[in-house]
Amino acid sequence: MKSIRIRTLLATAMLAITLLGVGTSPARAQAPLEPGQLPSHTVFYLNWRGAPAPDVRKANSLLALWDDPDFAPARSALATNMLNSSQEKSEAAKLTPEEIQEYASLLENGFTLGYLSEPAKHAAANAAAAKEAKVPAWNGMFFVYDRTGKELLLTKAILRVRAQQKDVPNLSQVTLGGVAVLKSEGKSGVTYWAEHGKYAASASERSVMEEILARLDGKAPAAASLAQTPAYQEAQPIAGSGMLDFFVGIPDLKEMASDSNASSMKVRPLLDAAKLEAIHSICGHVTLEGAKTRIQAAILGDAAPGTPFDIWSSGQSTPASLALVPADAISYSFAEINFMGVYDIVKRVARAAFPQGQQGNADLLDTMAQARLGMPLTDAIGLLSGEFASMQSNPSMDSAKQVYFFGIRKKPEALKLLRSVFGDQLTSERSEGETTFVKISLGGKQGSAGVAQWNFFNLAVTPDMIIGASRTETIREVLANRAKGAGFASLAGVPQFQAGRAQFQEKVNGLSYFDFQKVDWPAAKEHWMEEAKKNSTAKSLDPAQKSAPTATSTGMDWLAQVNPQVFSRHLHYSSSVSWKDAKGIHWDQWLQ
Repeated sequence: MKSIRIRTLLATAMLAITLLGVGTSPARAQAPLEPGQLPSHTVFYLNWRGAPAPDVRKANSLLALWDDPDFAPARSALATNMLNSSQEKSEAAKLTPEEIQEYASLLENGFTLGYLSEPAKHAAANAAAAKEAKVPAWNGMFFVYDRTGKELLLTKAILRVRAQQKDVPNLSQVTLGGVAVLKSEGKSGVTYWAEHGKYAASASERSVMEEILARLDGKAPAAASLAQTPAYQEAQPIAGSGMLDFFVGIPDLKEMASDSNASSMKVRPLLDAAKLEAIHSICGHVTLEGAKTRIQAAILGDAAPGTPFDIWSSGQSTPASLALVPADAISYSFAEINFMGVYDIVKRVARAAFPQGQQGNADLLDTMAQARLGMPLTDAIGLLSGEFASMQSNPSMDSAKQVYFFGIRKKPEALKLLRSVFGDQLTSERSEGETTFVKISLGGKQGSAGVAQWNFFNLAVTPDMIIGASRTETIREVLANRAKGAGFASLAGVPQFQAGRAQFQEKVNGLSYFDFQKVDWPAAKEHWMEEAKKNSTAKSLDPAQKSAPTATSTGMDWLAQVNPQVFSRHLHYSSSVSWKDAKGIHWDQWLQ
């Protein structure tokens, strides 16, 4: 609960512009393998279509931030953490800042990363062979890179990787589909590598390498492509376009796990109970539209009752918590979950986990929950409306000003549930009118390292909502806003919020808004750095964490070095929603 929202947004932005922001070469119209070139049994692909053109970069807020000289320390720190993280336990020398900058330029060109499912004949042969000897697990991963203009740098990078390998692999040359391919055999398995025309390709399975090379040469029939499959055609409004896009075919993943017997139970019955076949695909893309960056994603399928889509609610046009958010709020986020739908799915899967005749054991979950909660689990679930929300109105992003909302029904029963769940952690309770104030200990003893400053959390239980914050005065400010009724100026009436909301569906089960211009960035930076120091000190005093890597300090290095005003110079606001319809669950976000 320490200003997580803003740092999550910044981390997402940093990750996006790591891809979108490198280099200055013009964007390429196509990835090495577009969906129409990929085999029909492609389970997953991710296409990066290359860095955008200079004029596009300059017009886009996110990329203008990346290119700003004041952001240079953050670029360097981020790249260092990303590229050197895999070398933490290695004796090899880490990359220098100059090498990082050099190798990062490889992302100027497009690439395709994907996975092909195991052919049925191959799987049957492996199953038969497995009875007599161990057969390596199928690895259908492949990678294709457009090396145009990067030939020498790519070779340099490959040689560096090979020089750092502890075990020298056995190298040999084979010919696949008329193409000379380097075969590398080592303890970790086999890898095939080829530099064919303007492309470099790699795979771990011979048949995958052969098929990918054939596709690059245009030798495979178009009718046998991923683009012709029903799952992909359903996803095509989102997949197959944008600077970056991805697609995961869920039915193929289910088939891969159908015969798995890694433990004492079969996986297939559990997937059947979860009705995973209702989910057809997961897809998404990132596009640049002038100053805005748009991110769209979806889980598509048959969103009928009794399927995994029951996890999400049907949504509402105006969340109840929005009426309590002041007009000067910096951020607001809302999500609505169908807890009864989650319960039904878990219960079905739990029953399927037991052998025939023992499905009743799944009811133990309800029995234990009732003993702990003092009421049937379904009754407890029914007390939650499913709405969760949070808001921040403090310019320095002080976590003490962060407010959380939890929708409830039947206040007396909800209070009883709180008492049962928290037990001795509930340190005080008092009522004022229709509101009951509750103080909860979050764990540990008062004064113990790393706990005391966050030891208590305060709640205000109203007839329809639980409002939470680390300080009681913060909650009282929200309650005062509620008491104003129609005279209260809420975020819902702010023109910028209304404009962002108008772009999306009427009924939503998720909504977020962030106004970057209202943040006092120097004060926020100071606050976050102070929090990072406290966390680092707490970990150093904890014997169990002394040997653990200081991820917090390394993760904040880029923020310590950057000029905080660079964010307000380029970032304005972010707005997003999620909604559910008969085709699935959808996400749409604008960042400007």
